[in-house]
Amino acid sequence: MTQNTSQSSGIVIIGSGLAGYTLIREIRKLDKTAAITLITREPGYFYSKPMLSTALASNKEAAQLISTPAEGMGTQLEINILADTDVSVIDAATQTIQTSKGALSYTKLVLALGADQIRIPFEGSAANEVLTVNDLEDYAKFRSAIANKKKVAILGAGLIGCEFANDLVLGGYEVDVIDLAPQVLGRLLPEAAAKDLQKKLSDLGVRWHFSTTAKAINRNGNTIEISLANGESISCDVVLSAVGLKPRVDLAKAAGIKTGLGVQVNRELETSHKNIYSLGDCAEVEGLVLPYVMPIMQAARALAPTLLGQVTTLSYPAMPVMVKTPALPTIVSPPAKDAQGQWKTTAIEGGIEARFEAADGKLLGFALMGTATSQRGSLTKELPPILQ
Repeated sequence: MTQNTSQSSGIVIIGSGLAGYTLIREIRKLDKTAAITLITREPGYFYSKPMLSTALASNKEAAQLISTPAEGMGTQLEINILADTDVSVIDAATQTIQTSKGALSYTKLVLALGADQIRIPFEGSAANEVLTVNDLEDYAKFRSAIANKKKVAILGAGLIGCEFANDLVLGGYEVDVIDLAPQVLGRLLPEAAAKDLQKKLSDLGVRWHFSTTAKAINRNGNTIEISLANGESISCDVVLSAVGLKPRVDLAKAAGIKTGLGVQVNRELETSHKNIYSLGDCAEVEGLVLPYVMPIMQAARALAPTLLGQVTTLSYPAMPVMVKTPALPTIVSPPAKDAQGQWKTTAIEGGIEARFEAADGKLLGFALMGTATSQRGSLTKELPPILQ
């Protein structure tokens, strides 16, 4: 079921991440025989990407994170997989794509391209040594880079930065985290909750450098020196950048498909070009790009019937995000950008409950930490949907 480059028409999906494979599973629940071709730059295996930031403390090597190899996925889902294959051109007029293994036609095309880690250009002789972890191969390189080393500096105190910081200190590393914001998870947590998470990670040994940025990254013998904008410097062995994600839009843009922050789609997940759809970290739905697991699941469930002729509109319920920081388990459902209200934070035994409430007391968002995470289910029911 793999590596067949003959002309094939049917549903073609570009991208073998969680979005691509979840969509295929949803299609197979509805139709066991629809022709599906998956094209991917990667080998086509299935693995849990969220585990990349938590696998170190449990001493898992990259190969151990693969749950099913490509051959297994092809057989299990009865699909044609073109692995290690690049797509260079989408021709919407003829409904064909050009790949590094030949041309392919489609009846429906799905862009599940994912996102890249944002790379900031730095000055200095070690600027090109800054690592990112965005896939299994990146993780393997990172594991190799930190082997027999002691100190890791992380650029970014967002969700991925905090998860890696927790994982690395549990794995015995010294960790410095640098962020321009004055706190961790600046876009997700109120100040009091952020301070609690910072303290718990500090107690494990994480060192924080807030309200500053890395200006230059230089090699000094066996170590790397990071010069900060506030005049301080940090010495480390490895630098990991986790400053955010940038949706992959170049392929769509070159095909004349409308893009903004991501590949723009309507509520049926169709792009500006007929029969071309998008979901996952690369897709923008009504101005929203949500690079989390739950939105991918919702989108896949809506898109599968649409691709099979039963047009279905996507809706997003409230979808809390779990931050994988064992030092202080955290679940966040941030308020909408334009939400009017304020945070009310209450310390409870073993945790914190922070509620973002409108003037009339209506719950618009929350952050639950430690023992308060048990309230996830009940509070989620009170929240308005993200997309009705």
